Amino acid sequence: MKPAPFDYHAPRALGEALDVLAEAGEHGKVLAGGQSLIPLMNMRLASPALLVDVNRIGGLDGIEAGPDGVRVGALARHAHLERSGAAAAVQPLLRRALRLVAHPVIRNRGTVVGSLVHADPAAELPAVLALLGGSVRLARRGGTREVAAGEFFTGPLESALLPGELAVSAFFPARPARTGTAFCEVSRRHGDYALAGVAALVRLDGDLCVAEARAACVGAGPVPLVVDVTAACGARAPRAADWAAAARAVRERAEPETDIHATADYRRHLTGVLAERALRDAAQDALREAAGG
Repeated sequence: MKPAPFDYHAPRALGEALDVLAEAGEHGKVLAGGQSLIPLMNMRLASPALLVDVNRIGGLDGIEAGPDGVRVGALARHAHLERSGAAAAVQPLLRRALRLVAHPVIRNRGTVVGSLVHADPAAELPAVLALLGGSVRLARRGGTREVAAGEFFTGPLESALLPGELAVSAFFPARPARTGTAFCEVSRRHGDYALAGVAALVRLDGDLCVAEARAACVGAGPVPLVVDVTAACGARAPRAADWAAAARAVRERAEPETDIHATADYRRHLTGVLAERALRDAAQDALREAAGG
């Protein structure tokens, strides 16, 4: 299939792009990696009147890793972030999640920020941003705003991005001391969307007991589902923590849907299995981090 007719603009400066988007309003769409937008246009599930290609704008492809976290520019590709040793050192969950995203060909073109804006609840990166409490920076003519992950994802394939705005970067907080992360998922074939997936974070206190534990589920609702399970397993050493109870708390909150690949009941059960596995793995990762790697 072919997309509906559209106008095309390729600005070379951020200000120019924001001016064009402001004029286009709800009729404009941003093209960065295009791994989600182009298929939607070809199937005519999206029919923007204007396509604003931002790939020629300098300064939007950076990855900045610092003590507080990792800021990823709008044109930074999945593969670029996946290979960044500095980013992995600051927040290891990024590399772990990115290795599960589609195939290398997709990761070479797709952008991290574009995946977040696409807001697919079955995708890995929205779950990572939500679990870590990250944010997305949105720019428009006249100013910028920072939107927390909890407010950014508003529904399936819906975000807080308004007409005339451009997502210029995303921020992923650094891993705190004595904190571990993990990402577990099951798909029918490598690179397919996961039938279910869970990202987990476990933080230990000075006595190496669980001080905080959270899980973020993929495909378990209209937006990334983050469940705080500290009450089920907190104040205990990882070996003595009731990870099964924590997994039940996650499973009870999950609201997956039935489709041609799996029933909702199966996905819910699988979410619980993966939650226990991811939480256990994150706790072991925390112990390794506490011991110095």
